[in-house]
Amino acid sequence: MQIGIVGAGKIGATLARKLSATGHKVLIANSRGPETTEETAAAAGAVAAAAGEVVRRSQVVIVSIPFNAIPRLKNHFTEIDDSVVVIDTSNYFPFRDGNPEGLADSETESHWVSTQLGHPVVKAWNSILAGSLTTKGLPKGAVARIALPVSGDDVTSRETAMELVEATGFDAIDAGSLDESWRQEPGNPAYCTDLSAKDVELALQRANRTTATKKRDLLAERVFAARDRYTDEDILSLGRRIYNLAPDDDELCG
Repeated sequence: MQIGIVGAGKIGATLARKLSATGHKVLIANSRGPETTEETAAAAGAVAAAAGEVVRRSQVVIVSIPFNAIPRLKNHFTEIDDSVVVIDTSNYFPFRDGNPEGLADSETESHWVSTQLGHPVVKAWNSILAGSLTTKGLPKGAVARIALPVSGDDVTSRETAMELVEATGFDAIDAGSLDESWRQEPGNPAYCTDLSAKDVELALQRANRTTATKKRDLLAERVFAARDRYTDEDILSLGRRIYNLAPDDDELCG
């Protein structure tokens, strides 16, 4: 499959490497031009290209850039075929992304992304830390395999995204339509807590939209205020406590 990745940061580069390793042809782009992505692409077994080319030539496009940068991509998506699967890995954090126009009127963050791109999206890989994505993928059936939720309105697109999540070393959980994608957004217990398939399903059920904003902002305030003092394991531990998923909680993190 021809896969395009727009965004060559930690998530995008890791996805490029993992998907290339499973036999997919991968194009990758950043905002500065292909000549600045060649080293990253070569290390990942991918090919550097301009963003427009990546979108135009791919059957699946993974958008892995900061939330507030997504509107800049709209022109690249105006002429792509309806069959192209577009996967959104982004998350909204007010301290970083401000107050994007139209977001307050959108049902979920990924509905807003769909509107900005003019193309339906599937939400995946947004709920895992870059470090966990890089180092914790395991073969299917492994006892300690982490699970990731995938949501989207088109069943075929959602299934394609789930297959790719599995290919990167994680159990894919069908999280339903895009209306339900808020359950995997920051501030909810399925977000960046490295849970098993059974526990992710429980976490999605326990998602609480009323408290999510407060918990999202609490996590962001603590982590981003002193990022250099937090390891990924510190962030996972903090998130589990904020989401009431402490190790002594027998229902989750078992």
